[in-house]
Amino acid sequence: MLSYSNGGWGAILADIYSRKADVLLRGYNGWNSRRAFQVVDQVFPKDAVVQPSLVIVYFGGNDSMGPHPSGLGPHVPLPEYIENMRKIAIHLKSLSEKTRIIYLSCPPVSEEKLREWTSNTELISPVVRTNENCRIYSEACKELCREMGLKVVDLWSAIQKRDDWKNACFTDGIHFSSEGSKVVVEEIMKVLKEAEWEPSLHWKSLPTEFGEDSMYDLVASNGKDTINPSEWAFHREIQWD
Repeated sequence: MLSYSNGGWGAILADIYSRKADVLLRGYNGWNSRRAFQVVDQVFPKDAVVQPSLVIVYFGGNDSMGPHPSGLGPHVPLPEYIENMRKIAIHLKSLSEKTRIIYLSCPPVSEEKLREWTSNTELISPVVRTNENCRIYSEACKELCREMGLKVVDLWSAIQKRDDWKNACFTDGIHFSSEGSKVVVEEIMKVLKEAEWEPSLHWKSLPTEFGEDSMYDLVASNGKDTINPSEWAFHREIQWD
């Protein structure tokens, strides 16, 4: 859900793919792989008239949290997490021969920033979330994707390539800032550009909706022609490749 807030990676993708493809958010704040598997057939029904061309699956951060003594909370044991992610992939693969899948692995956590955030709130119990646990769940996700032939983005490694990642890439130690989201988009773009999918789902390979020239476009400086703005991207802070 937060991928569309504050310059989130979902919002960036929606902008990049404007007039190319509809980017739909099916994220649920605070969920884990267990809850996702329970509803995956409702979110992506097999009998839908139109099936997605691409599904980006992102679970692991909440699963990797330490278990609460009460048994409540988002923690999912590693073996179950792996099986949930496997079953989600199996379901998505069954939607259509043209449905492509990208998994995002568990990202790192800025433990200091998280402690700072949790110390200032009385709404939730202390959060047990370590970067080492994030690494373990990230590696498990990557290994599953290798086994199943899925594309995967190693977020745990990608985010930590920045020297200032602990402060720059998160708002609270867990959720991405706009800078963190840019890293996510960059990694997704790499996968889409390098994937040998037919048809290609990279944004530059897709046709632009109603992209034909028109007499109603802006008039050129020569006063005789019009300028087609359908492919303009200069408004973007980053010129995505």
